[in-house]
Amino acid sequence: MLKGFFNVPTPINEPILGYAPGSKERELLKAALADARATVIDIPMYIGSEEVFTEQKGKVTPPHDHQHVLANFSKGNKNHVTQAIDAALAAKADWENLAWEHRAAIFLKAADLIAGPYRYKLNAATMLGQSKNAYQAEIDSACELIDFLRFNVSYMSEIYKQQPPVSPKGSWNRLEQRPLEGFVFALTPFNFTAIAGNLPTSVAMMGNVVVWKPANTQIYAANVLMQIFREAGLPDGVINLVYVSGPDAGDVIFSHPDFAGIHFTGSTGVFQDIWKTIGNNIHKFKTYPRIVGETGGKDFILIHGSADPETSSTAIIRGAFEYQGQKCSAASRTYIAKSIWPKVKEYMLRDLATFKMGGTEDFGNFINAVIDEKSFNSLTKYIETAKTDKGVEIIAGGNYDNSKGYFIEPTVLVVDDPKYTTMCEELFGPVLSVYVYDDKDFDKILDVIDTTSIYALTGAVISQDRYAIEKATHRLRNAAGNFYINDKCTGAVVGQQPFGGARGSGTNDKAGSMINLLRWVSPRTIKETFDPPKDYRYPFLGND
Repeated sequence: MLKGFFNVPTPINEPILGYAPGSKERELLKAALADARATVIDIPMYIGSEEVFTEQKGKVTPPHDHQHVLANFSKGNKNHVTQAIDAALAAKADWENLAWEHRAAIFLKAADLIAGPYRYKLNAATMLGQSKNAYQAEIDSACELIDFLRFNVSYMSEIYKQQPPVSPKGSWNRLEQRPLEGFVFALTPFNFTAIAGNLPTSVAMMGNVVVWKPANTQIYAANVLMQIFREAGLPDGVINLVYVSGPDAGDVIFSHPDFAGIHFTGSTGVFQDIWKTIGNNIHKFKTYPRIVGETGGKDFILIHGSADPETSSTAIIRGAFEYQGQKCSAASRTYIAKSIWPKVKEYMLRDLATFKMGGTEDFGNFINAVIDEKSFNSLTKYIETAKTDKGVEIIAGGNYDNSKGYFIEPTVLVVDDPKYTTMCEELFGPVLSVYVYDDKDFDKILDVIDTTSIYALTGAVISQDRYAIEKATHRLRNAAGNFYINDKCTGAVVGQQPFGGARGSGTNDKAGSMINLLRWVSPRTIKETFDPPKDYRYPFLGND
């Protein structure tokens, strides 16, 4: 086998297409949307070399048009989970022994396929299946996933280059990075196609094999991802895609001796249950499993009295309402100094009044539907409760309708109590809570922000006072894993702001960075001695 020290292509963030009226990309995306809506497809599971169809089906419908059927997917059971594990383990030896540059080439090709021939198909699948507008789909399923693949290849090569700095005379110290022993479980969420693609591929890139279970509400785009990975040359069995219930997956996977790790994005409750199960079953595994998870947030924006009101308003409404607030990083609690609240409120209400809400196929709609009926019902209960609470004023929104799609107006609650329910609990929807504080209580509000929530994912401070910025940055250092100054609290970019939080928000293993990839290898140090000693005696043992 030929050998070489290879440099991978230097990654550059994928340019974001604008989809402006009259543009070629707008025309191509609208055509992809029309094609997708015109056909009802049958989605299989992907296990080893097989496309597996079952008699039991689930429906895929757009959240904004829930009577229209896009696809039927084959539901699996515990037997399919076992088959997926067996297929992964059968593929393991060949995959981990494949030269790393050939693994890299597969994922670089996948990135180019997404950037080129699959861009509009994947974006359309995300827009329809997850109710994202054109811009939100573009920055997610196209740009961010492309960035994950290209930057992770670069990080992988850097990891392999890392070697001990010193080899004393007569010896050679080396370091190699081995894939984990066994298989890894990737459990992915509905809200980002990029996360759904990154969680299994970042693991596989480092030579591991994967069983992947996406959220049911993301299956439509996940199916396109598997088509892309296969066209890019991913060998059969390296990533196996199954649609099973959480309990069925957990019963099989978390009792299997070859379970080596989980890459997870989802709710805190589910992740804690998984961690508990892994702990209870630790004696069953051949190795201590790697547990990597990002589990949501109760993300904040802090507006100081010196802040520019229009800047503040824009950061708030973008941070809170893009993709209907269904981002782990979305702003759901805001603290605004009393002195500038009237002006911030004026700008917020002005812009909120211009929002259009509806299906993603109409590019004029900024707001689309929440993901499903369960989410709709949960969010509307909070809104209805707020309507009857004396300490809450609804200054925008508060209306909703699920007759055609799961539509909830962007809703702004102004609360008297900074510990009111909606200031503390993760809602995951277009509901923003605002607390107005006295300017003189800036120090106190920092403590309130730091202690209100179990989460610590994202946060932002907006101010033109550098002392206030420094104070907030320091005092809130444990309250957010991604912290923004004079910006909204969303929009982390691969290669620029690696993403992840601590406390109840996860293990902070920073997706989109080398830190994350290091979790999927097990290093081995090797010392080779060229002229080993032949006598056990050290010089100090000699006679005087």
